[in-house]
Amino acid sequence: MPGTSSEERSARAFWVRAPGVGEIRTSTVPEPGDGQVLVDTLWSGISRGTEALVFRGGVPADQREVMRAPFQEGSLPGPVKYGYLNVGVVRKGPPELTGRTVFCLHPHQTRFVVPAEAVVPVPDGVPPRRAVLAGAVETAVNALWDAPPLVGDRVTVVGAGMVGCCVARLLSRFPGVQLTVVDVDPSRKALVTGLGARFAAPGEAPGGQDLVVHTSASAAGLQLSLDLLTREGLVCEMSWYGDAPVELSLGGTFHSGRLSVRASQVGMVAPARRGTRSTRDRLTLALDLLRDAAFDALLTGPVRFEDLPEVMPRLVDGRERAVCHLVDYGRE
Repeated sequence: MPGTSSEERSARAFWVRAPGVGEIRTSTVPEPGDGQVLVDTLWSGISRGTEALVFRGGVPADQREVMRAPFQEGSLPGPVKYGYLNVGVVRKGPPELTGRTVFCLHPHQTRFVVPAEAVVPVPDGVPPRRAVLAGAVETAVNALWDAPPLVGDRVTVVGAGMVGCCVARLLSRFPGVQLTVVDVDPSRKALVTGLGARFAAPGEAPGGQDLVVHTSASAAGLQLSLDLLTREGLVCEMSWYGDAPVELSLGGTFHSGRLSVRASQVGMVAPARRGTRSTRDRLTLALDLLRDAAFDALLTGPVRFEDLPEVMPRLVDGRERAVCHLVDYGRE
């Protein structure tokens, strides 16, 4: 394989130097070996919920190793290179991948070398910008394997963030499902209705729900999710709270109504499909589902990669509102 110039071997990556402080670091990427690919990043996406926890140093000490990102460098709380929504072009690697646009669970970095099996080709008909949502759609797929609705179910999604909106779009295509999305931000109404769901503020949410998918990462949201259930209903809990305490009132219908809360986390394939689907199968399915142009409404920005140290604090503390904020590497 031809050699790589010094310019081609240089890479820049976004790091959390310490809680609340980001910086761009320069490094050298190796020449790809057999079974590896060199990828130039086109776009990455900011997964605001998880990356906010990482940026502010809110990951509990006993979860720091469990919640490592696939190609994370450093250790929590910092310095650490974290992220997992990356779309780029393979510049060097096996012939069947060279020149292909691919998705990879890689942090925000201008170029990188990973094993070839770590990248999944983006299907024709899925724009690279939209493909950054693959990780979120994969999470949504896993949740609906964990807690699948039945035909005609009454279903509510609490939280209209990136993952909640991805769940809502998938649910909107289930036959007969009566779908509501609840969020405290009324400006999300147009987004939600465009995804094929009814929008409701917390005080307007319909009760008697067969299934509630909770994604707001707030105790109030989880309490509301339980309160909306019908008898023997289920909350699929997708939130990661980090070090934030969660207090619930379980003295009402939780016991008498035989209500259930089931955690869903994307690190492992849901038990219902674990024997027949791999994580790669799940990600390939997510990319195929992104042929749906309705997902474009979830994308905001973009922001230049070089500006991440200034932009990330504003996203984390809410000064900039975003569902999935795109990071532009200036290659399109």
